[in-house]
Amino acid sequence: DLVALSGSHTIGQARCTSFRGHIYNDTDIDPSFAKLRQKNCPRQSGTGDSNLAPLDLQTPTHFENNYYKNLINKKGLLHSDQELFNGGSTDSLVQTYSKNNKAFTSDFVPGMIKMGDLLPLTGSKGEIRKNCRRMN
Repeated sequence: DLVALSGSHTIGQARCTSFRGHIYNDTDIDPSFAKLRQKNCPRQSGTGDSNLAPLDLQTPTHFENNYYKNLINKKGLLHSDQELFNGGSTDSLVQTYSKNNKAFTSDFVPGMIKMGDLLPLTGSKGEIRKNCRRMN
């Protein structure tokens, strides 16, 4: 489910603080893609932290399998995304989804339904955060 649900990153944007480490420090990234992202996300923290970049450079407003094609080409914006195609057990599924949009959407839908059925932990077992970046 995780690989299919990660495909939701085919739409949306990420803040510079979310991908700065990946574009400056990681080796599992296409150098020209890293350079392009560096233009809008300076190396120094505190500068441009809120600058946004599309998670999918080619089709940032379309829900399809281009996200997986980007991973194969080492153009995953987030480190955690690129880890899905980095010589591990999820590589074959990323390859399948990159070639077959129907396989991606067929797996995405039940995964999203399962996730929607999860109940949040409340009371002494957990909390619903008012701001996802900090504990209440």
